[in-house]
Amino acid sequence: MADTLGIVVHGATGRMGSAQHLERSLLAIRAQGGVELADGRRVLPELLLAGRDAAKLAALAGKHGIAAWTTDIDAALSGPHEVFFDAALTLGRAGLLARALEAGKHVYCEKPAASAAAEAFALARQARAAGLANGVVQDKLWLPGIRKLKLLIDTGFFGRVLSVRGEFGYWVFPGDRQPAQRPSWNYRADRGGGIVLDMTPHWNYLLETLFGRVLAASCRAETHIPRRWDESGAPYAADAADAAYATFELEGGVVAHFNSSWCVRVRRDDLLAIQVDGTRGSAVAGLRECRIQPGAATPRPVWNPDVPPAVDYAEGWLRVPGAEAYDNAFKAQWEAFIRHVREGAPFPWDLRSGARGVRLAEAAQRSSDERRWIDLPPDDE
Repeated sequence: MADTLGIVVHGATGRMGSAQHLERSLLAIRAQGGVELADGRRVLPELLLAGRDAAKLAALAGKHGIAAWTTDIDAALSGPHEVFFDAALTLGRAGLLARALEAGKHVYCEKPAASAAAEAFALARQARAAGLANGVVQDKLWLPGIRKLKLLIDTGFFGRVLSVRGEFGYWVFPGDRQPAQRPSWNYRADRGGGIVLDMTPHWNYLLETLFGRVLAASCRAETHIPRRWDESGAPYAADAADAAYATFELEGGVVAHFNSSWCVRVRRDDLLAIQVDGTRGSAVAGLRECRIQPGAATPRPVWNPDVPPAVDYAEGWLRVPGAEAYDNAFKAQWEAFIRHVREGAPFPWDLRSGARGVRLAEAAQRSSDERRWIDLPPDDE
C-alpha cells in the first residue's frame, strides 16, 4: 500500500499550474501509482487545491476527481498537508512561501522564487534554518534536448567549450486581431511581468549546471511593443520588457549569449535553440532534439558571395539518438522533490539555487538600466 504525501497546490487554476503541475505531473504520478523510493515503498500525492476563485477551483477539482479545495490559505497552511507548492503570481510568492515555512511546510515553487534577490535569499536562509525541504522549478534541465546536451558535455565531446549561444522566443500576438498566447500581466511591470525576470532564471540554472557559474552580465532589455490588448479586449500600456539581449561571462572563460524575445518569428528547429561550440565539436540543442558536428566532420567553408554556397551546412549535422525514455520535465522534477522530502534524496535545485537566478535577472536589468557590465558576487549572499 502506498504512503501519502499531502500537497497544497496553490495557483492550480493558472496556465502553468493546471497543465504542467497538476495534469501532467501530480495527477500523472497518482495515475502511475505514486513515486517509488529507494527501499521500494511508494508515495502517492494527496492534493489540496488552493486559490482565490471558488468557481474555478470547484470546476478544476470536479474535472479531475479531487475531493479537497479551498480559498482559505490560512486553513491550508494550518492543515495536515506537508508540502506547500506555489504557481500563482510572482509578486505574492515570497510572502506566501515565508508563511508556509513558518507553518512548518516543505516548500516548492515555480520560478522565480521571488521578485527580488534579497527576498529570495532570505527565503533560502529561512528554509535552511527550519530544516525544511525546499525547491524551485528548473524544468528545462529535464528536457530531452538538454539531457542529450548534458551527455555530450559529460563524455568530453566538445573538448574545451568556447561559447554558448541561445535563441529563445516566438511572436506573441498583441491581442488586437488575434488572442495573445500569454496572459496580459506578463507585459505589466506593476504585476511582476517582463521577460528579464521570467527567462533569465532559466538561463542561470542551465548555464550553472552545464557550463559553470555566471561571473558577469551585460544586457539590453527592450519593450518593442508598448501597446497590447488584455483578455477582455481592452488596450493597455505594456511597460515591461518583451525582449532581452544578454551576454554572460562564465567561470572557466566561457562566453554565453542569450536572445530572449516575445517579438520574434521562429526560423529555427524549435522555440529554444542552444548552440555550443568547442575545440573538438559543436552541438545545437532544442527542447527535444540535439544535433552535433564533430571536428573531424567540419567542412572547410570558403567565403565567396559571388557564387552559390558549395556546402549544405545543415546537412552536415548528425542527430543525437535518445538514450532513454524521456518523461515530462515538470513531472521528473516533482518525482525528485517527493523523494527528497520522503527519503532525503539529493535535490540541488533549492531556494538558494533559485535565488541565484533572481540575482542574475536583477544584474541583467541593472546592466540594461545603467548601460554597463555588472559583476556577480562570488558567493550566495
